[in-house]
Amino acid sequence: MCRALVVLCVADDREALVALKASTVSAEWELAPGAIDLRSTLDQIDADRPHVMVVFGDHIELVGIVRERFPSMRIVTDRDTPGATVVATSLDEVRGLVLGLPRPGGPVGA
Repeated sequence: MCRALVVLCVADDREALVALKASTVSAEWELAPGAIDLRSTLDQIDADRPHVMVVFGDHIELVGIVRERFPSMRIVTDRDTPGATVVATSLDEVRGLVLGLPRPGGPVGA
């Protein structure tokens, strides 16, 4: 049985979570409800088994716990955080980074 890619967004507060989910949503994957604290994030991971977690805000402890418990999960953060797979420099980069696409670069020489 195939299962759609599931993405869990985590932010510091409800307003930031709404903005992050709006930047992350795609027809190519499902979004979990999202979380703003450690406990609800871990509960959603247990319930929804996301493949990717997008974390914007100061959640260093959370990223460390998730990396330890789920070493293969792709973790996108907005800052250099131990355990993060990749860092997004803006909300505009999130969708590409969820899929593991490289960031847009400069001009390509021939």
